[in-house]
Amino acid sequence: MSARGPLALIVNPSAGGGRAGRVLPAAERALMARGIDYRVQATASLEHAGELAAAAAAAGETAVAVGGDGLIGAIAGALKGTEAVLGVLPGGRGNDFARGLGIPADPEGAVAVLAEGAVRRLDLGEAAGRTFIGIASCGFDSEANRIANRTRVVRGNLVYAYGALRALAGWRPATFTLTLEPGGERVVRGYTIAAANSKAYGGGMYLAPDASLEDGLLDVVMVSHVPRRRFLRLLPTVFRGEHVRQPNVRIERSREVSISADRPFMLYADGDPVAELPVRIRAVPAALNVVVPQ
Repeated sequence: MSARGPLALIVNPSAGGGRAGRVLPAAERALMARGIDYRVQATASLEHAGELAAAAAAAGETAVAVGGDGLIGAIAGALKGTEAVLGVLPGGRGNDFARGLGIPADPEGAVAVLAEGAVRRLDLGEAAGRTFIGIASCGFDSEANRIANRTRVVRGNLVYAYGALRALAGWRPATFTLTLEPGGERVVRGYTIAAANSKAYGGGMYLAPDASLEDGLLDVVMVSHVPRRRFLRLLPTVFRGEHVRQPNVRIERSREVSISADRPFMLYADGDPVAELPVRIRAVPAALNVVVPQ
């Protein structure tokens, strides 16, 4: 098999509205059917998940994240810069990292990737010293993520769209100052600034459709001001990556970006709060071995 050694399945059963716990039994059946050696370790915190992953790697096991992008990011941070291998069994609300790599959402398909896939060395992102795998963003996204993380009204990946709609009602433009390295300073008045290591976030929103996990760069997305009604009409186009054709959307590639704003914002990465602005974000090239489809 492509994953190195036995598998250590690291799972938070309550993650993704309980989806991770529901995914696990089917994944175990698929692993047993293939005769793959594995063990399950439950965790209730991202910090503990990182500790479990580091211990699994030290034992020669492949650390498998059974959850969403936040759990994957925590495990990736623990394994960053080592020769350890990360596997993914999607069990979160959005599963955008798995989506971008082509890892199936169904447990049987994801186990097939663990058994038959290849190991590739992929980039990571780092914001305020914290590792992320997907997209770090702020501004309008800060409000949308805050609402999505608190709601119990909507479940599944639609929770992010719900958060965006709720955030839009009270949104007012912000002014962001960016310093790209390379690239210099940019001043943007509008909605969102994001630094994308991978293509998608928010349950299938392709904010940076051309982002690569192997180029050593971040796709820095700048969404400047348009009237709220126009923004609302354009919002569905993000699910197809077609928003990049709009004149108020600009993308530049850079190794690093520093972001500040004219009012307080929390930076979110992989759906979790990371740090208040101002913040520095950088790409970490070829930082992690991941089992991906052949």
